[in-house]
Amino acid sequence: MKKTRFSEEQMVTILREADEKSVPEVAKKHGISGQTIYGWRKHFGTLEPADIKRLRHLEQENGRLKKMVADRDLEIDVLKEITRKKW
Repeated sequence: MKKTRFSEEQMVTILREADEKSVPEVAKKHGISGQTIYGWRKHFGTLEPADIKRLRHLEQENGRLKKMVADRDLEIDVLKEITRKKW
């Protein structure tokens, strides 16, 4: 995946600027295409820059919790396999 020039907070700031001014004007100012702004708008919607930080934190926590659940499921499967064997 290509590394973007702008952080997510900067993208949202540009979107808020595009809400106030015309999209082609803002796109030209920041050196991006108008289609890029529309793509960002589709992805970020009405989020504010502070919301982006919170969203990123929640996504990281969600990933950590999913990993914990997967590890727990693996442990349960191992324990079930052990109890199936006759000692």
